[in-house]
Parts: sequence; structure tokens; C-alpha cells
Amino acid sequence: MPPTVLLCLDDSYLRAFDAVVTGVTPDNGVVLDQTAFYPGGGGQPHDTGELIARDGARWRVVSVRRGTASGEIVHLLDGPPPPVGTAVHGRLDWERRYRLMRFHTALHVLSAVVYREFGALVTGAHLDVDKARMDFELEDLAPERVARIEALTNEAIARGLPVRWWTIPREEAERIPDLIRTKINLLPPTIRQVRVVEIEWLDLQADGGTHVRNTREIGGIRVVGTRSKGRSNKRLEIVLIDHGSEAS
Repeated sequence: MPPTVLLCLDDSYLRAFDAVVTGVTPDNGVVLDQTAFYPGGGGQPHDTGELIARDGARWRVVSVRRGTASGEIVHLLDGPPPPVGTAVHGRLDWERRYRLMRFHTALHVLSAVVYREFGALVTGAHLDVDKARMDFELEDLAPERVARIEALTNEAIARGLPVRWWTIPREEAERIPDLIRTKINLLPPTIRQVRVVEIEWLDLQADGGTHVRNTREIGGIRVVGTRSKGRSNKRLEIVLIDHGSEAS
């Protein structure tokens, strides 16, 4: 099957799209020629939503995953899939997607603050619609340090920093010090194009997820938990403060 064009890499705000079924899988999955559904990765979960055929038939998209190395994206449906060649209209569960976008950008702000303050690298991250977590190479997360991290993160969010993303050749990415810091060298050698996400004046990372266009859309964060994952590995758990306004 041909690779799926992943529309959300260019436009995170795309809520609906038209596509054609190019393949089906035994587990009620369909491959589309293009999609706005994010298949998951980098700690961000997959999108959900629905597909609608021209005759009005509907399917819930309950999960999305990457297929084989050829680049197809498989959309798992709640029933028998439409045949190859069917034209469909896709719609995301936008409230879920937008919240994941806010959380993802918030984690980038958080990681930049912790790196600038303490020189600590990220060792892991995961986000969902209700809570997110990030692990750092830190030996100490005393209450006063946690309070400072939270305050500085919210100050950066409130500055309304623009967020943008683009794709560059891997060779160019490997020459950018900040991308080396985020372990660009750990990407599989088969990846020759690297997507870069920048929060202006704050952060630059190699990243394949979806993000808001401005940090003000995040609203704010609150640290709700900490955990020691080892002597030099500490976890911060955050929730969103919902005073950000959604972009139209």
C-alpha cells in the first residue's frame, strides 16, 4: 500500500478532511490516501473521531496506528470497514485533539524551563487528556524547586510565545546544537527528514506531534505530583489550568 499523507504534520488545527480508502486490514482497519488523524508517538496518544461515506454510512475511528515501514496509517473502526476505493469524510474528536495539543506544547515549555534552570535533560514523557508527566535527569525535586519550576513555566506560557514547526533534512538537523541536546542522533537511520518544533525565544526540538500556535492557548499548568524514578531520574506530573481560549 502507498504511504499515507499525514496532514496534521503541516496543520495541527485541521479538524476534517476528505480521503479515499487505499487498503483494509483484517482487524477492521482502513488505510487512507491522506489523513488528519495523528497515529500516536512521542508520548502523545492517537486521535479518535469518525469516517463518513457519501451514502451516509458512518464508522467510529477508535484507534490509529502506524503500519509497516512503507508509511501507511491504519485507522481501526468499530465495525466492518468500507472497501478499497470508497471516498470518505474524516472528522476528528476536536476537543480531545486540542487538549492533547495544549498538553504537548506545555511539556515542551516545561522541558525548556527545567533545562535552562538546572541543565537537566528529559528521559521520558507521556500525555493524555487529563494529565501529563515528564521525567528528568534530576537528583532533587524539593518542594521549593517544584514551585519555582511551576512558576517559571506559567510565566513563559503567559508571555504568549509563538509556536511553529517545519521539516528539514536530517543532515541539517544534526548540525543544530539544540536538536542534538534532544537526542536527534537516536532517531532510526531510515528517517531522513526531521520535523522541528520551535517555541520562539524558548525552545527548539525534533518532534512529530501536534501543537498549539501560541503558548497562551495552553492556559497554564499546575504540578500535581512528583515521583522518584531513581537517584538521578525524577518525574513531574502536571494538569492544565483551563483559562486558555481555543483558536477558532
